[in-house]
Amino acid sequence: MELRVGTLNLASGRDGAGRSLDAAGLRAAVAGVDADVLAVQEVDVGQPRSHGVDQPAEVAAGLGAADWRFAAAVAGTPDPFRSWTPVDPPVLRGSWETLTGPHYGIALVSRLPVQRWSVLALGAGRARLPLRATDPHTGQLRRWWFPDEPRLAIAAELEHCTVVCTHLSFAPHTALRQLTRLRRWCAQLPGPVVLAGDLNLVGPLPARVFGAPRLVRELSYPAPAPRVQFDHVLGPAGLDPQRPEVRQLPLGDHRLVTVTVTVG
Repeated sequence: MELRVGTLNLASGRDGAGRSLDAAGLRAAVAGVDADVLAVQEVDVGQPRSHGVDQPAEVAAGLGAADWRFAAAVAGTPDPFRSWTPVDPPVLRGSWETLTGPHYGIALVSRLPVQRWSVLALGAGRARLPLRATDPHTGQLRRWWFPDEPRLAIAAELEHCTVVCTHLSFAPHTALRQLTRLRRWCAQLPGPVVLAGDLNLVGPLPARVFGAPRLVRELSYPAPAPRVQFDHVLGPAGLDPQRPEVRQLPLGDHRLVTVTVTVG
């Protein structure tokens, strides 16, 4: 059986000019994505900054996906001037459920039937990332130290394999620790296991730590002119990866990464 797996950092649905797409624009932007299972990071639900759009639902609609799950890393709107409220323990929200208030996290979308879903909390690092951006309270451009967010992983057990979505810390030492924990968790899932996501780790390093080859080897970030590969699809030898593709979409600051594997 052939399975096309992909990963996309949605960046809250922002386009190249930093404007968040509305629901129709988001659906249109992903409508041409060829993926049976798509891992999506930096996903908003009910956020004022992204028009209150239920982004996992719109991505699923754009892909024509039958099933999806959203895991919230943060309850409320991420704000660098206040501590974030993690969702603890993590909860998987399905297509039939409604969240109260704004949330932010990751999603895993599948066109194929999923036999079982699960979620893993990976924690947050203590490092802060220096950013220059608009202060939401004053509208002025300023520099701030952005805190790391709680990190999660979602697993979808399909008939012949398991696909896992994650978004690791921007601090490399923390991302490596999270990836090691993720490797142990994946070892308990029905194999073969394919890991897809924004790992915030470059080149061959995540493959060595996770213990599975890179199925796509191409630069993915930043989207307009990539210099590094943060976005990975990793899987065990023998999956016979075909048609790897890395391309820019009308949204997100990372490029879409997709590849076809043979399972079962």
